[in-house]
Amino acid sequence: MTPHTELFNDLLKLAVDSGASDIVIKSNRPGYVRLSGRLKPVDMEPIQPHEAEAFVEEHVPKVFAKNWIDYGQADFAYSSPEVGRFRVNAFHQRGTVSLVFRHIKSVAPTFEQLGLDSAPLLDLAKSKDGILLICGATGSGKSSTLAAMLNWINQNLDRHIITLEDPIEFTFQDDKSVFQQREIGLDVPDFALAIKAVLRQNPDIILIGEMRDRETFETAISAAETGHLVLSTMHAGTVSQALTRLFEFFPPEQQLLARRQIASSLRGFVCQKLIPALEGGGRVPCNEILAADSTVRNLILEGQNEKVQGLLESGADSGTFSFNKDIYRLIKAGKVSKADGLRFSPNPQALEMNLKGIFLKS
Repeated sequence: MTPHTELFNDLLKLAVDSGASDIVIKSNRPGYVRLSGRLKPVDMEPIQPHEAEAFVEEHVPKVFAKNWIDYGQADFAYSSPEVGRFRVNAFHQRGTVSLVFRHIKSVAPTFEQLGLDSAPLLDLAKSKDGILLICGATGSGKSSTLAAMLNWINQNLDRHIITLEDPIEFTFQDDKSVFQQREIGLDVPDFALAIKAVLRQNPDIILIGEMRDRETFETAISAAETGHLVLSTMHAGTVSQALTRLFEFFPPEQQLLARRQIASSLRGFVCQKLIPALEGGGRVPCNEILAADSTVRNLILEGQNEKVQGLLESGADSGTFSFNKDIYRLIKAGKVSKADGLRFSPNPQALEMNLKGIFLKS
């Protein structure tokens, strides 16, 4: 092991042992770790530019080396038997190398381990076809929630599951289901080729790492319309934002077609954020969930997306509820403080009313 690899492994091990989710490296600075969402410096000597650059040059896979040389950035996975597995983004800033590591736990979590209410998620995971989107900001636990859903499917249903990831995060051992995990750049050159091929690979379930463009979404719609369940993530803070983003994939002249396709293929949104736990440190997941029932489909068909928020707030269906409803549940259960609940609420005034026993009638 080279000295610079040993240096990085020591830092990564310290981070993992501390429960950090991310490690941030900037040349000429000490390492930083993200604990419970907060960035903290490590007591160490500054990492020198040549050390950071040498680490990337040694560990970036050959297929990504051209990206690193030509574009000054690369995404890849790094693993060490002594430390664990990490998703890495390496890039240049002001002429020096920086890296961000995301710790990837090799064993897929359960709903219980994540502290998630499993009932509404299981209703969505049992869908036979359609599109299910897990949404949230970077670092909100989207991938972990998606992995927990796949973990449950693997233990309970006989499905052929193909994942298209950049890079692979959680690895799955076949149980009742059979997994084919394809890493972009290593198993297939790019997302476009992987997307074109996936429908010929006889999947029951397709996991697309991120819903990133119109081509990806149109393939997801095609898969949903032909009897497949498509799971993916999207960067959107709320259900309303996620629904708006889907329509942004289509030009103005195709909005009518978009309404028809989205209404027929969408099975639901799960939006997530992490709130500081009241006891024991760490963070607690909070969800906003929209199950696409006949009412939701009609609103989408009629272009009345703005009425979706009212459904989330009234929540007559236990599978559909707003962030405020889940934050209310977490506060009442003693899992998060009222102050943090209000801080993370998209509508703190309404949450204050909820805490006083005043709710929107369903």
